[in-house]
Amino acid sequence: MTNEIFEIPVRTIDGEETTLANYKGKTLLIVNVASKCGLTPQYEGLEKLYKEYNDKGFEILGFPCNDFKGQEPGTEEEIKDFCSTNYNVTFPLFSKVGILENRHPLYASLIEAQPEANVNNGGGMEERLRNFGHTRTDPTDVLWNFEKFLVSKNGDIVSRFAPDVTPDDARLVEKIEADLGS
Repeated sequence: MTNEIFEIPVRTIDGEETTLANYKGKTLLIVNVASKCGLTPQYEGLEKLYKEYNDKGFEILGFPCNDFKGQEPGTEEEIKDFCSTNYNVTFPLFSKVGILENRHPLYASLIEAQPEANVNNGGGMEERLRNFGHTRTDPTDVLWNFEKFLVSKNGDIVSRFAPDVTPDDARLVEKIEADLGS
């Protein structure tokens, strides 16, 4: 799987067709994001994490997704404006992708490499989401907005974190620092 992720076609939030090849040799945190979600304030923590580690070879790549109860309904321009206006986001954002329906090849690759996420509180978020009317049909599916995949400098997908694992969670930070130091 090494380096395969860098060849998958993606589109920037500005509509430019590209791949993740520009990020080879960097530690990546790939996050599916949404503007109208209870977890949207994680943008603030993600931006803080980005500012702290970006100059050490770390990138956060945000992929908006509207698959989770329609919580990312805006256009790319609206998403970009929301992120910069409300959270001063400077990390790269990409065009909307499908994760549950019409799964984008990037997410198919991420999920295949890391079918299970590190969770908080014994997986309590999944139970809360069931009460909200959302049940995963496949236990390997992304649970919700703000699920995080950590990709090593060599392109290996090394960790997956559930949406309620916040950007400042010690488990996530330790994995980032370990890869940056390797």
